Amino acid sequence: MRDVYVLGGVQTDFERNFKKEGKGVLALLKEVSDDLFEKTIIKEQDVRDLNKKNKIALFIGNFAAEYYINQGHLGPLMTEVNDCFYGVPSARYEAACSSSSVAIDAAITKVKSGDYDVAIVIGFELMKTVNSKVGGDFLGRAALYDVEAKGIEFPFPKLFGKLAEETIKKYNLDEKRYYDNLASISVINYSNAKRNPNAQTRKWFMDKLQANSRGIETNAYVGTLAISDCSQVTDGAACVVFGSEEFLKSKKENLNDYPIVKGYGHRTAPFIFENKIKESKNNNYILPWTRQAVVDAYERANLSVDDIDVFETHDCFTSSEYMAISAFGITEPGQEYEAIESGKIAFDGEKPINPSGGLIGCGHPVGATGARMMLDLYKQVTNQAGEYQIKNVKNAMMLNLGGTATTNYCFIIGKK
Repeated sequence: MRDVYVLGGVQTDFERNFKKEGKGVLALLKEVSDDLFEKTIIKEQDVRDLNKKNKIALFIGNFAAEYYINQGHLGPLMTEVNDCFYGVPSARYEAACSSSSVAIDAAITKVKSGDYDVAIVIGFELMKTVNSKVGGDFLGRAALYDVEAKGIEFPFPKLFGKLAEETIKKYNLDEKRYYDNLASISVINYSNAKRNPNAQTRKWFMDKLQANSRGIETNAYVGTLAISDCSQVTDGAACVVFGSEEFLKSKKENLNDYPIVKGYGHRTAPFIFENKIKESKNNNYILPWTRQAVVDAYERANLSVDDIDVFETHDCFTSSEYMAISAFGITEPGQEYEAIESGKIAFDGEKPINPSGGLIGCGHPVGATGARMMLDLYKQVTNQAGEYQIKNVKNAMMLNLGGTATTNYCFIIGKK
């Protein structure tokens, strides 16, 4: 099996509202493909040449285009953007908020096996086509809809509010201290987003007092979580490209300039949230299959948490990032507060999480999130993250969740 190199990628500005701009999915994808050819080593002629040899494919990640933009059959969309994609194998991959991670998984596998020399992954979602209540119902399809979301207003904040409540109960945590920790996570992600020129909230304000104002009208949401605990409703796309050593050599590129995929983990937990909690009753981890996906990635990479210099995690809600701290192995389960209160996960900490701003700060166009995370890992390892660059990154890790941590995807990349 061959090494798989990460060749770079692009993302749109997650602050934008494409509906207000009068633009749709083709405009979004045209911007991404134009930027791809302009800003990476992949050019239109490469696509044409590789296609003649059947050595390139497209992998499209998207969750709910049928609802948000009334469009299915997403694989062929790129043929309406640029005729260089005529004939290129393409298909849509879906796994809720992990949709572009399953696309990444498929892309890596095809390059690793030798079927293709280049695999282009594009993840996207246009979410601002509807109001927040309707969108919340659409997102409920990432849970078992008839059981956990149908007829429930904003089902996912409530489900991740239950995660917060169960975390407090399982580890016998002080409730006030726990929610103060969630507020700190929110503040870290908003602060990190200010360094990211593509982050949705880079111009927003958030401080600890505001993040802690649960139950006050300006910050109330549903259940135990507040707006400050929630990721953003976002329009956007992200693209990341994987390639073989042979392709890089054909472009006369220095292999040492590009990171390789070192490890991955993919595990599926029980669908219904209550069944997840029942399953974890006798386990140290509240979401054991999330932890197992992380362990699998470490084992495949022959690395440990000590070798990882930066993390991108799925902070769809602050309660999910809190859980991820121990899943990564940064602390023992039940002691996540230590990493938050000590500053260990802050931008200048020993184990920084989400220097991009994460889903809370950078944004969460659902089908694009896995690709955006991978792109940010690439930027960190290649020292191209600009103002949000972490120093001396050798290895970087991501955790992307689908639903209530039902689908769990981890990837580790680093220099060979």
